Amino acid sequence: MDYMIGIDLGTTSTKAVLFDDQNQVVAQSNVGYPLYRDQTDMAEEDLEEIFVAFTNALAAVVRKANLSKGNKITAVSFSSAMHSLIAFDKDWKPLTRVITWADTRAVKYADELKESGQGMEIYQKTGTPIHPMAPLSKLLWLRNDQPDIYKNAAHYLGIKEYLFFRLFGANKMDISIASGTGLFNIFNLDWDEQALSVTGLSKNQLPEPVSPYEYETKMKSDYATVLGLPADTPFVYGAGDGPLSNLGVDAVQPGVAAITIGTSGAIRVVSDKPVIDPKGRTFTYALDKEHWVVGGPVNNGGDVFRWARDNLFDAEKSTAALLGQDAYDLMTEVASKIPAGSDGLLFHPYLGGERAPIWDANARGSFFGLNHSHTRANMIRAVLEGITFNVYMVSLALEEVVGSLKSIQATGGFARSPLWRQMFADIFEQPVTVPQAFESGALAAVVVAQKALGQIDDLYEISKYVGKSNTYQPDPENFEAYRELAPIFIRLSRQLQTEYDNIADFQRKHMK
Repeated sequence: MDYMIGIDLGTTSTKAVLFDDQNQVVAQSNVGYPLYRDQTDMAEEDLEEIFVAFTNALAAVVRKANLSKGNKITAVSFSSAMHSLIAFDKDWKPLTRVITWADTRAVKYADELKESGQGMEIYQKTGTPIHPMAPLSKLLWLRNDQPDIYKNAAHYLGIKEYLFFRLFGANKMDISIASGTGLFNIFNLDWDEQALSVTGLSKNQLPEPVSPYEYETKMKSDYATVLGLPADTPFVYGAGDGPLSNLGVDAVQPGVAAITIGTSGAIRVVSDKPVIDPKGRTFTYALDKEHWVVGGPVNNGGDVFRWARDNLFDAEKSTAALLGQDAYDLMTEVASKIPAGSDGLLFHPYLGGERAPIWDANARGSFFGLNHSHTRANMIRAVLEGITFNVYMVSLALEEVVGSLKSIQATGGFARSPLWRQMFADIFEQPVTVPQAFESGALAAVVVAQKALGQIDDLYEISKYVGKSNTYQPDPENFEAYRELAPIFIRLSRQLQTEYDNIADFQRKHMK
């Protein structure tokens, strides 16, 4: 049997998925690691912890392939979280941990760049909105707030690029990941001169941009031994997790949106060319040269639901654990007993600032409309509805750029919750389909590898392997409440934005 392995490099874990020659999941391994928030606005990972997690996850599924029995791994391919940054000195010694997309310490410099006018100029060439998430802004922060690191930094990589450098000695970055840096011109497919000038970087400090279909085959022998793989096994660069998520749920036709809610979230559609929003609200990232993903990311997805579990449902969480129940299932069961609209309780989910649609790293969360009749059950449903309203608000901006949406393909942890899926269908008033393959990112990475190795001619081959488990139709009984509340949610988000800077400054001053 020939196998392929899809690697999903995430914010808090790395997953390795073993697929057979029919693209069916045979085995998987998921190894987590912490996200360090040692101070306000920080969100970093440890390089060595990620590398160990990656090697452990990959080695675990290699063992499941039983290569000693004549089976073969024909490729390993990658889906990776975007926007990470690591600085190295001239001898390739790391000077920083992994500064992730969730790190917002660059907010001051992102705001200054936007106000200067250069920010919009750079966005129009790179397709990455000006925000602390992007390495462009992180570099401005390093230059101003960490001058010793900036002065000694000879090289910059993201986390996937670091893995390839360590395994193969390669210094390359696929154009999909590059298109999320804010430093890459998506029209000439090279590092952008204006972005380099603003950050003070030269091209030789950045990796060589390559196709997502490029691969390496000369792994260092000691790592090949650790992983249990032949050193000549092709490792395909693959692409960013957002673009691959669209491919993985077969959301590649016009008007078909992919919504992903994991730790964070996003809504995206595929275009045959880069599309720039005149208002700077949406991103355009490459899948490859012929496929571009246009959409908006949100910081606040499953991590907000986790916050609600830990802070609003803590006692029940312990009870659920004793009974062998899943705390999230118990929470959604409680929330399902509350009518649509949570009896007029709204929740803005901006616990970690926000990217699309407001692009404000100082945004903060809030409940609005609380009265004596509201319970924790109302609050839990309002949390789920608030996350959904926020993604809906992104979709309105997206429709201005790419046209109306026809249907939604759902993936990520939220897709396992029937209540949450129905909520999306009702608020969007669109059918929501959940594919059978939950491991959509890893599946898409494997399909990219098959194209890279010449096994298929077209990425659309993936449609053969993405089945449907359920399609949720909008429930008209819930339309009235959501149609009435959505405009309030949107207006309120704009009104509160006038005070986000002030409350964020207070928190930075008084909270450790």
